[in-house]
Amino acid sequence: MKVRRCSILHLEPREQVEFDLAALLSGGDGLARGCRWVALAAHLGEEVAVDEAECLLLGRISPESWTDAAAFGGDAARPLRSLLRKGLVIGRHPRHSAHRARDEAMRQGHWHPLAATFHAFTRWVDADAVRAMQETGTSTAAELRQQLGSPPPEVISRAGEGDRLHLAREAGNEFDQLLERRVTCRNFDTRRPLPAAMVARLLGRVFSAQSAVRVTDDTVFLKKTSPSGGGLHPIEAYLLVRNVEGVADGVYHYHPLAHALEPLPAPAIPVEQLMLAALAQQHWFADAHVLVALSPRYARNFWKYRFHAKAYRAIVLEAGHLSQTLYLAATELGLGAYVTCAINEALLEQAFGLDPVAEGVLAVCGFGWRAAEMETMELDPAERIWKAPTAGDPPAV
Repeated sequence: MKVRRCSILHLEPREQVEFDLAALLSGGDGLARGCRWVALAAHLGEEVAVDEAECLLLGRISPESWTDAAAFGGDAARPLRSLLRKGLVIGRHPRHSAHRARDEAMRQGHWHPLAATFHAFTRWVDADAVRAMQETGTSTAAELRQQLGSPPPEVISRAGEGDRLHLAREAGNEFDQLLERRVTCRNFDTRRPLPAAMVARLLGRVFSAQSAVRVTDDTVFLKKTSPSGGGLHPIEAYLLVRNVEGVADGVYHYHPLAHALEPLPAPAIPVEQLMLAALAQQHWFADAHVLVALSPRYARNFWKYRFHAKAYRAIVLEAGHLSQTLYLAATELGLGAYVTCAINEALLEQAFGLDPVAEGVLAVCGFGWRAAEMETMELDPAERIWKAPTAGDPPAV
């Protein structure tokens, strides 16, 4: 049988510490330290334990050329079988077709190896961010300070007071006021329907194509309101919608040229439950009327930036541009908005029918009517949104 190594693979040695009574009785610290190896293969997306014999064999197998398994000798039979079973070595036999298909998809995606590994091993499946904060005692700023000590200073100075060139401060205009009102919303009014016209206007401002440039019949570049590396605009908008007038609760894809919502198959669980689970139980965000998953089509970006060390970073920057444009568009409409990367990507990818090798979920934005009362603390020190309570008013929680 012909074999080759998977296309993207990193091996990590990790220290393994165990209690050793003999070491303790002999005057030591009672700890025995050893090394174990972990394989990080981007096409698998999960850590795989390997032994030293398997590590050595992986170094002998080409990731490009198909080699007859017999060429590695009889001593390699046991580790080779194990590596084939684990998917770190790819075989041509039909029984290895599943791992071979995943590895082929990774090869054809033009991923930079480090970006592919980062992408594969930073995705969440069923994380609960709220419980994690509660268990670690880091739910509030005061608890963070107590658990982690003092943070790095809020600002730094690179020159003395006398050496600074002070800049003029001018009276703000309407745009300055808009920026001042741009805050992250953690309190949404779930009882008040959101007009479809407001959703349409926001999506049009943030995600629609303002114009298109056709270079050839099959090469088209779009102009949008946010910048994109190479003008490629690979990020798609997938929506979870609930309580929007004239739009059925459900899952949608936004078409930037048609300026239209494309209904997708109904999720296996109610939209409200999907929102909460997708946002890792962050209930203050899950109450938004619309969740927008920023989902890159990696092939669109990597078509130009093949195996490029900065290609993935350009996509991350674009997601930041889009979220800020969404913040401003929502604020101008009188809505609350947020962006978070504390999400269970795998759950959303399943709901939208996405393969994370080709299309993933990078972050989630949300928007909707702001609630009348602050139940979850928001950062608004200038009181542009939430005014300080007057005498007799109950304090905000």
